[in-house]
Amino acid sequence: MPRKDTERLDKLLKNWEESYKKGLLSFWILLLLHDRPAYAYELSEAVSALSQGTVSADENSIYRALNRFESLGIITSEWRQSEIGPQRRYYTLTNIGVSLLTRFVQRNILVFDTPIVLERIQAVLGRTNPNE
Repeated sequence: MPRKDTERLDKLLKNWEESYKKGLLSFWILLLLHDRPAYAYELSEAVSALSQGTVSADENSIYRALNRFESLGIITSEWRQSEIGPQRRYYTLTNIGVSLLTRFVQRNILVFDTPIVLERIQAVLGRTNPNE
């Protein structure tokens, strides 16, 4: 592929991924909070680890998301004494947050596990065997 086309492709992919990943940050945060309560700094590192480095967010982005989620009633927060250092605000999913995450996964994540979608993904990757 010519360099000009490669650069254009890289730019298109970067733009697509930026908008795609912004929407996924909410998913990763709620998925992590489903396991256990957590504080913002911890969530920042955990999102990067769980998403295998495909999504990263600074603490400000995490705090904005957590504040929005709390105002919507899908999480709650409480101050807890840390084993090391000062108190930290821990965030927990509410019942409505668990229900919201469950419905999101059912509608938007599990669709990738259906044979018709898996078949198309495998075709894009040039694989004929879905188990490759």
